[in-house]
Amino acid sequence: METDDVLDGAPTADTAARVREVIAAAGVSQREFARRVVMDPSKLSRSLSGTRRFTAAELARIADEGRVDAGWLLGTRSRERAAAPAVGVEGGRPLQIVRETVRLIAEHGFHAVRVADIARACATSSAAIHYHFPGRAELLEAAVRWCMDEDTARRAARLAEADDAAAELRQLIALQTPRTAQQRRQWAVWLDLWAEAARSTAVGRLHSEYYRQWRETVADVVRRGVGQGVFRAGLDPQAAALTLTALIDGLATHVLSVGGPSSAAAADAMHAALTTHVTDTILAP
Repeated sequence: METDDVLDGAPTADTAARVREVIAAAGVSQREFARRVVMDPSKLSRSLSGTRRFTAAELARIADEGRVDAGWLLGTRSRERAAAPAVGVEGGRPLQIVRETVRLIAEHGFHAVRVADIARACATSSAAIHYHFPGRAELLEAAVRWCMDEDTARRAARLAEADDAAAELRQLIALQTPRTAQQRRQWAVWLDLWAEAARSTAVGRLHSEYYRQWRETVADVVRRGVGQGVFRAGLDPQAAALTLTALIDGLATHVLSVGGPSSAAAADAMHAALTTHVTDTILAP
């Protein structure tokens, strides 16, 4: 449930105008600003348009990112004043909190992570965590959203480096093969989220929507490849994407179940199997 009781005062119409000032001063798009403050872009848009009120926690994160006083955003203080950034915290306190939450989910599982654990990892108090994220559910959802946004950004960067659809597909396969610690951590989070999706929880539904977008990305690459003549003529993009993403999921799950030095060999085998599948069923002969 969204609350407005962390800060004195309540958001007003002028609050949205002040938030717009902060976004303009940041010099980034509205979507990018939403990513930085770990907020659903659609909620930010509705709050700016007046069809939804900002929660106090959202305003706290916006104030932290914009280096302004949260009271100024609410109109309870007469003028803006700079807020001191958290010392030694890259990207500010809210991003530190969600990064540590993602790490703890990967290491211990979605339901084992407590706010006290996150506070300890951030070297702060539970009260400081609740200042930015009032409830555990909101914090976990924000962490999952951030994790997905980071994955989308990495994918877009890889695709931008490719010369054609065949190269794009090779980049996607490399990105999804859990070789590095970061990739293994990402996959560990995904495994937990699939279970949440099966239970149709709020976070599970978020993951299901993200996964639909991921599969559509693969289908778009296949569609481009057919048009470019680098993939087989008449190939069904949706069917090809369904098969390839299912193979990636199953093989990655196997790689994560293998520990120690054997995990590198398992990742190599996964990459080889996916490359063979693409060569035999997708690439033009």
